[in-house]
Amino acid sequence: MSYRILTGEIENEANTFSKVPTTLERFRAGTLLLGDEIPPARRGTRTALGAVFEAAEKFGWALSHPLAASATPGGVVTKEAFEQLCAWFLAGAEGCDGALINLHGAMVAEDCEDPEGEILARLRAALGRDAPIIATLDLHANVTEKMAANSSALIAVRTYPHIDYYERTWQGAKLLDRALRGEIRPRTVIAKRPMMGGLDSGRTQSGPMRELIDRGEALEASGEALVVSVCAGFRMSDIYDVGPSVTVTADGDTSDAQRIAEEFMDFAWETRNFVSARDTPISVAEAVDRAKAGEVCADKPLLLADISDNPGSGAYGDSTDLLRAMIAADLQNAAFHAIFDPAAVRAGMTIGVGNKGSILLGGKHAPEMGGGPLEVKAQVVSITDGRFRCYGPSFLGGGAWRSFGPSLMLRVGGIEVAVISRPEQAVDVAQLTSLGIDPLHCATIALKSYHHFRAAFEPIAREVVAVDGGGLDSPVFIRKAFYRHVRRPIWPLDEIEV
Repeated sequence: MSYRILTGEIENEANTFSKVPTTLERFRAGTLLLGDEIPPARRGTRTALGAVFEAAEKFGWALSHPLAASATPGGVVTKEAFEQLCAWFLAGAEGCDGALINLHGAMVAEDCEDPEGEILARLRAALGRDAPIIATLDLHANVTEKMAANSSALIAVRTYPHIDYYERTWQGAKLLDRALRGEIRPRTVIAKRPMMGGLDSGRTQSGPMRELIDRGEALEASGEALVVSVCAGFRMSDIYDVGPSVTVTADGDTSDAQRIAEEFMDFAWETRNFVSARDTPISVAEAVDRAKAGEVCADKPLLLADISDNPGSGAYGDSTDLLRAMIAADLQNAAFHAIFDPAAVRAGMTIGVGNKGSILLGGKHAPEMGGGPLEVKAQVVSITDGRFRCYGPSFLGGGAWRSFGPSLMLRVGGIEVAVISRPEQAVDVAQLTSLGIDPLHCATIALKSYHHFRAAFEPIAREVVAVDGGGLDSPVFIRKAFYRHVRRPIWPLDEIEV
């Protein structure tokens, strides 16, 4: 029997403290593919949808693929954008026997704190009570009861940096095939605790997150559970259901699944204070001093990761304090990725390749955070349309084409500075090489990213240093942020015992 399967993706992570709403234009600037635009863009890539196309061929499915949409993390998704994405996506559900879709899990929309739960509920209504619906999620999803109740299985990625979307989607495809054939009846339960952080922010190299993922995979291998997904949550979303969760998928009876989920979350609560020492940020001044001291005869680059201005978690990507300090220290053989500033890109295009001129960089969204606009005397070294192919291991790689809009590389003293028109964190070396920057032979590379950069850049670095550049995601700001919608009491805002 041939089955018709709905696939597609709607991905966004909402930093509700951002001033910049996520509009439909933000999705168009990221990824917005409709219908027949999707196969040539995703088939043959090691992406989530690339895996679905392979699975459809293996299992003989006919695919309905109405929408692939993703936008760089930012503020809440506008109501207009959310409803339009839902309309496009759900229009493809007619006549489908099941679904294998890719969501994020930490989107927030105007008037809707749980967009993924709403999408799954509408999809459940369209496909019927018994149709298998399987969704892959980001490890930083804020999973809700509504999401669990309206899906057959939720499968979160198990790596951070996220390099296993392809594998997790294949896991979902095999589960979907078994469900379609009536071999299993997957049902999913969820457990949470009054915590908005913990699990070492989802780091999977070691620590509590690694332990729970390993325990979950052992349960899957033994057959005691079909799927065990551990999510660290995303605490920059000021919503009721923020925070870590464990979902367990069982065949039919979910009593043991609920017990497992509760035990896992007990462990998450007990280890909530664990933090990896290597990601504790230092000041801008200390970071630049370290870079200056080691730049002579450096055989590999020192990586300075500005975790406070990471566009990958909804920060603005245009703070300037770190770059300002690097210029003041006269760093040599250094690279900086990137300043998000479309106006500066246009100014550089006017100056022209090979020419020098004054350009005002960054600091436009929140000059009180991470530094205001920085005027530089720079040479324009390269100008591109911003389109390049990512072959790295991260979630932006897998052979897929990406674009950050018109981009350029400026040379300011001994520093090569990337300036881009669409905000995005640094996760693939092609983001540098496409502009003419050679990361392998730099003494210092500064990146705006929290952790995802490690998959591609840590192997080429002599050392990685986290830096607090004072941006929207600064640990200082997070402590002071005024949360109005999270459930209370909740750790670490409140002192509580469970």
